[in-house]
Amino acid sequence: MTFPGGTSVSRLSVYSGVCAADGLAGGTPHLHTASAEAYVVVGGRGALHTLDVHGLRETELRPGSTVWFTPGTIHRAVNHDGLEVVVVMQNAGLPEAGDAVMTFPPDVVADAGRYRQAAALPVGVPPEEVERAVARRRDLAVEGFLRLAEAVDAGDLEPLRRLYADAVALVRPHVGRWRELWERNVAAQVRHTAAVLDALEAGDPTHLAGSALMESPPEERWGMCGNLRAHDVTHPTVR
Repeated sequence: MTFPGGTSVSRLSVYSGVCAADGLAGGTPHLHTASAEAYVVVGGRGALHTLDVHGLRETELRPGSTVWFTPGTIHRAVNHDGLEVVVVMQNAGLPEAGDAVMTFPPDVVADAGRYRQAAALPVGVPPEEVERAVARRRDLAVEGFLRLAEAVDAGDLEPLRRLYADAVALVRPHVGRWRELWERNVAAQVRHTAAVLDALEAGDPTHLAGSALMESPPEERWGMCGNLRAHDVTHPTVR
C-alpha cells in the first residue's frame, strides 16, 4: 500500500541562493498539470508566491502554516530564514513522472526539445556543477515567471493561457503511463477502502488481520524548490 490517500511526502529545505532576476532566494516557479500540492511548514520563515488568473499573491510561511494549491497554480517558495517544509503531493507517482512544468520563457516552453534541455540536470558530474545547473534552471524559470506576473497584473491573461496550453502539450504524450500509475497507486486505494467499508458493514473483521507497518527511508536529491529528502512511497519496506 502506498502512503495514506495515495499521496507522496517529502521534506524540503528551500534554496537559500539569491536568484539573479529579482534578488530573492528560493525555488523554481512551476505548476502541476494534474496534482494538488500542500506545504506544512516545520521550520524557518518564508513566503509562497502564487500566480493564477486571479493575479499574483504572496502568502507568509512560518512554522505551523499549512497551505495547498490546485493544478495550474504557478508557485514559488521564497526563503527568508531557513525555510523547512513537509510537502504532501496528490497522486503519488505522477509528480515524479513529470507532472510539473517550469515557467521558462514562452519560446522555451513551446518547444519540447528546448524545454527538456532547459529542465534537465547533468548526471555523473561533481555536485558543484549540478548546483550551478540548478541555479541556471531556476533563474530561467524566474525570468518567465516575472514576465507572466507583469502581464497578469496589466490585465493580459493571454500569456498565462498560452503557458497552460503549452504545458498540456508537453505532458500529453505521457498521460497513458500516468493513468497506469494512478490506477496502481491511487485508484487501487479507493477501491480497497470501498471493500473495507463493505466488510465493516457486513461485520467482517478479516482485513484487520492484514495490518502492517511500512517504512520508506529518505532519499536526498535536487528538487525544483530546494533540497529534497524524498520517500519512495510506492515501494515501502514492510516491517
